[in-house]
Amino acid sequence: MSIRHGLLALLERGQMYGYQLRAAFEESTGSTWPLNIGQVYTTLSRLERDGLVRPLPEGEGGQRPYEITDAGRADLALWFATPISRTDRPRDELAIKLALALTTPGVDVRSVVQGQRTATMRTLQELTRLKFASDRPEDLPWRLVLDSMVFQAEAEIRWLDHCETSLVRYSPPPGRPAPTAAEAVDRSDQEVRR
Repeated sequence: MSIRHGLLALLERGQMYGYQLRAAFEESTGSTWPLNIGQVYTTLSRLERDGLVRPLPEGEGGQRPYEITDAGRADLALWFATPISRTDRPRDELAIKLALALTTPGVDVRSVVQGQRTATMRTLQELTRLKFASDRPEDLPWRLVLDSMVFQAEAEIRWLDHCETSLVRYSPPPGRPAPTAAEAVDRSDQEVRR
């Protein structure tokens, strides 16, 4: 989700100033995506520059609220109507990490997979606890975010299982064996002794 569209969606609810937007964003996402106030005001400046929001006069407390414009509503409606494609999502660091681990001498890929599986299982357990912590109707947006994170963690565990099975059948290309971490330590000990 882009911060830009998140702020537009919040402003569709009504006028808000920066700190209100930050709090509402974090509440809507169950604090799974914390924002710093600088990100909020930088994004508001860009939205104003693009004609999607407009600042209002300062209130009694000195805060300047913003409101969404008609152009902002049109941009928001287009965002909601447009499916997210896989190419719009950030790179998968874990997939890249495992691919590089296979070709980097001294890396025990199975240990990398097991370490990630352990961390992902812990995350899944914590998400499951959070999910069942509250069932109030007003918590539905937060629970949906948690559900998404639970499904992603479950999918990651399935993928790690697949990686582990693939590693059992993997043999490095001739001339380029990837030693395990233990073998790399042995080699560096031998080099130190020379």
